[in-house]
Amino acid sequence: MTTIDSITLDVPDAAAAETFYAAFALGDRLRVRQAGAADGAANAAATHATSGFRGYTLSITVFQPATVHALIDAAVAAGATVLRPVAKSLWGVGGSIQAPDGAIWKVATTAKKDTDPSDRRIDTLVLLLGVDDVSASKKFYVEHGLEVGKSFGKYVEFALPSSPVKLGLYSRKALAKDAGVPPEGSSSHGLAIAGDAGAFTDPDGFAWTVSLPTPAST
Repeated sequence: MTTIDSITLDVPDAAAAETFYAAFALGDRLRVRQAGAADGAANAAATHATSGFRGYTLSITVFQPATVHALIDAAVAAGATVLRPVAKSLWGVGGSIQAPDGAIWKVATTAKKDTDPSDRRIDTLVLLLGVDDVSASKKFYVEHGLEVGKSFGKYVEFALPSSPVKLGLYSRKALAKDAGVPPEGSSSHGLAIAGDAGAFTDPDGFAWTVSLPTPAST
């Protein structure tokens, strides 16, 4: 079954981004790359020209409300912009921020109360792609070996039970609204998805790469 091993974000300052994301403690699931490092000056110019919504969000599901507050507070202290303040809802507690590199993050929990305020457990990392045609994108991914887990309306969730990173599709406008930003945006997504599905670019321009083997320890 398909797995996604990591997400790589193109950022204007790799060292600063690594420092910023250290608080998220996502390990090898999240990587950063100096914008333009892989494809030269032309890619750097395109990435830096990116404006507005990049067409995706990254969501961290955590153990309890205290962890939501801790991660959001740490991100804001490190320079993130609050898009949706942490708040309770019918399904739990959550909030969203935009990192200094432009990526939009949601942090949420289904728990309503804390059971261990010191527990900073992170359960899942979910990548949601904002797509223009959900049906067409779903068909594309099924043809590339992914199995649909849930599908209703403008949302698709793929069945990736053993994958370090989960994947879903959402209408671009609906995803932007959920994130609290306008749907307009331009240029590069600034995102690479590494897994075992192969190397390709999907209908909305999201690039997939083949995961590199983990170096053997010596």
